[in-house]
Amino acid sequence: MKLPTFIVAALIGLAAPAWAGPPAALVEDVQGEVAGAELMDYVAPGQVIKLGPDGAVVMSYLKSCRRETVSGAGSVTVGPAESTANGATLKSDIVNCDASHAQATSRETSEVAATIVRGLGPDSAPVAEAVIYGASPIVEAKGRGKLIVERLDQPGERQEVELTGRQYKGRFYDFAGTSHPLTPGGIYVASFGTSRLVFKVDAQAKAGPGPAIGRLIRLN
Repeated sequence: MKLPTFIVAALIGLAAPAWAGPPAALVEDVQGEVAGAELMDYVAPGQVIKLGPDGAVVMSYLKSCRRETVSGAGSVTVGPAESTANGATLKSDIVNCDASHAQATSRETSEVAATIVRGLGPDSAPVAEAVIYGASPIVEAKGRGKLIVERLDQPGERQEVELTGRQYKGRFYDFAGTSHPLTPGGIYVASFGTSRLVFKVDAQAKAGPGPAIGRLIRLN
């Protein structure tokens, strides 16, 4: 029997997850039995993550820079800026992150970056759109292409990485896995396809792993 169109639409609406929407947080670590989220997933308000007795999840909020560790049997519900735990234990702190960049779209950052780069003269100082707090950035660049990271405030420092689409989840490339950290205090432009971002590395930034939300450069 063929159902009327309006009934089909209603059923689809009921089947859709209640948490569909813009991401609120990034999952930075998953241990043990965890259902509803995986490592380096974006999660949205209303999404529920369930944990077994040995389960643990770490996630960082894009808007509040709040980094939460949830562990033990129970569940956690994602909110706009913080989570609510049911049964599980939740601990949190605030980490250094650039909330304005973490929430920006690729189109917004690319348009601003292109204007900044075009306007640079021989004596002009570049203006960063974003700040990262680790010298080994995580670049979100989906698919294949050439990722270029070039220093703007001092000439001569340039890195090119040919991405094959096999970066983590097809979109995350982590410089912590390389021996080429960026210079603390430097201003750079990252380019991938039509996307660009001018960013500054915090003067106190350290090379190697650190909170992902503080090292994230979103080019997609």
